[in-house]
Amino acid sequence: MRSSVEIYNVRTRQNRVVWQTEALFEAPNWSPDGSYLMLNSDGLVYRLSPQGDDEPALVDTGFARECNNDHGISPDGSLIAISDKVEFGKSAIYVLPAEGGDPRLVTKNLPSYWHGWSPDGRKFAYCGIRNDLFDIYSIDIDGGEETRLTFGEGRNDGPDYSPDGMWIYFNSSRTGLMQIWRVPASGGAAERITDSNYGDWFPHPSPKGDKIVFVSYDATVFDHPRDQHVRVRLMDMDGGNVETLFELFGGQGTMNSPNWSPNGDEFAYVRYFPVA
Repeated sequence: MRSSVEIYNVRTRQNRVVWQTEALFEAPNWSPDGSYLMLNSDGLVYRLSPQGDDEPALVDTGFARECNNDHGISPDGSLIAISDKVEFGKSAIYVLPAEGGDPRLVTKNLPSYWHGWSPDGRKFAYCGIRNDLFDIYSIDIDGGEETRLTFGEGRNDGPDYSPDGMWIYFNSSRTGLMQIWRVPASGGAAERITDSNYGDWFPHPSPKGDKIVFVSYDATVFDHPRDQHVRVRLMDMDGGNVETLFELFGGQGTMNSPNWSPNGDEFAYVRYFPVA
């Protein structure tokens, strides 16, 4: 096996295997109605039952066939956002019907990597690289001008909205080691959330607004590569009560995008096995 799609229950503290494959699958999202997980593999996007009772079903993404693991489903379940580089040779963000269809470009500035959908479904939070600076931006789903929320203070990446829409959580290397921060969604000063000895990435607030799940690398690991020894950790929204839920072989692809179940009791992730 190469990829193991799994679900962890934060209440029972148990996990279960949904589906395993020899292919490389990444970044499960959970649909708002709870009926499917959305993942990417080899540039394409798939749906998978959380019960693992069927094989993944391909989603028609039109010309966009070089999708990366930065994708998500709108709060009402009607749209999906993808990040794809076919059209421009750099990652651009598109929206399309959840059932599949023709992608519509949202971001004219590139590269842009989708990461979070605002609770009202009207905006995206994403990482944009502009003049070699990795920063957090937001934009209306209909396009237009992007709003810059960080300003080159180290590398800023992995944004996701709090369920009340007030905050955007993200990871930043502005103090040296990658840590979790948050910034007001309307703009303002960033606030540090974690102060750990790990490289903390990809914070995802629970729909309940009580917890954040994230991935922690060893401090010696640069960036967010695949096939590393990592920890999946949980904390309060203000960074309190940090705990390690479990460790696994993973990293890139484990949970780059929003991955909570609609009720906030579970989250999906991918565990990897070493390449033979």
